[in-house]
Amino acid sequence: MESPIKLLLVQARQDYLPYLLLADETVEIINEYINDGELYAIVYNQQTIGVCLFTFPTPYTVEVKNFAIQPENQGQGLGKRVMSCAFQLYKERGFEDMVVGTANSSIANLAFYQKTGFRMDGIIKDFFARYPEPLYEDGIRALDMIRFRRKLIYERKLDRSIK
Repeated sequence: MESPIKLLLVQARQDYLPYLLLADETVEIINEYINDGELYAIVYNQQTIGVCLFTFPTPYTVEVKNFAIQPENQGQGLGKRVMSCAFQLYKERGFEDMVVGTANSSIANLAFYQKTGFRMDGIIKDFFARYPEPLYEDGIRALDMIRFRRKLIYERKLDRSIK
């Protein structure tokens, strides 16, 4: 039987900065959003292996602002299990969509989000150009943010009763 993945809401956010830095390499940028939304520690086999920070850009949309799993725990399907937990959590809370953005250079992330059911939704040109130092992944400079969206609720139930 697989060990369960747990998402535990945390309060002492600065304690999780090393995990946040796995997904966003710039402390200055992380400090712009570290106190927003809900930060969860990802716990597997009684060990914290990563974090997931969710923000709420609209009343019905949840955004994956930062999602990171330690490199030694990657490639085992744990990220997909975390996303599945997150989809269920926010669907139960009435959110309709989940969105996420990643760099044009993040080839593994581009594949990951599509494998977990996200669809490309837009591009924010030059998003990463504002970072203090240029970022490179797989030999590609991170300049644009690729936005993804996944529907959590496909149809809002409307009260159509006649009063």
